[in-house]
Amino acid sequence: MIISISGVPGSGTTSVAKIIADKLGMNFYSMGNMRGKMALDRGMTIDELNALGEKEAFTDAEVDEYQKKLGQTEDNFVIEGRLSWHFIPHSYKVFLGCDVDEAARRIFSAKQSSTSERADEAPATTVEQVRSALATRMTSDDVRYKKYYGADYRDHSHYDLVVDTMETSSPEETSEIILKELERSRTLDERA
Repeated sequence: MIISISGVPGSGTTSVAKIIADKLGMNFYSMGNMRGKMALDRGMTIDELNALGEKEAFTDAEVDEYQKKLGQTEDNFVIEGRLSWHFIPHSYKVFLGCDVDEAARRIFSAKQSSTSERADEAPATTVEQVRSALATRMTSDDVRYKKYYGADYRDHSHYDLVVDTMETSSPEETSEIILKELERSRTLDERA
């Protein structure tokens, strides 16, 4: 079984994917972390890499080919990435939603309480700066994904399960909802 988790920035995709992978004893892969490393290796922020990606396909293609190959050669893992549902269509596809203002607040709060910021992100000293960066990132994602793949990751019809993380209290609670729905889905499949 492969579980792909997509969602808007700040919705908790990485945290939730890690929790689920741990609970199920599966490998965890983060496409966001791969792209962040790609940006750092080029002396860029993730937003600069995204802007370059609007003109140069390689910034997405490398990561996208990697996850496509994972879906063809491995099983029993959890993958976090905006287009993982697209490149691994046989996965159990989950989308996490969140209002951009709440997402910005969460990210800012996490940065304030953490001793290590993401090196691939430009520093932000206010929630509004984070919100602006999120809006820029989401716009760039939309441009690149439509240009290269004709895909809209925010279209809920692509997913087996959509969870609004504004309605959950923590990544743990979100994970429990997903695991319960996954089990229910597997039970229905076995009965069919």
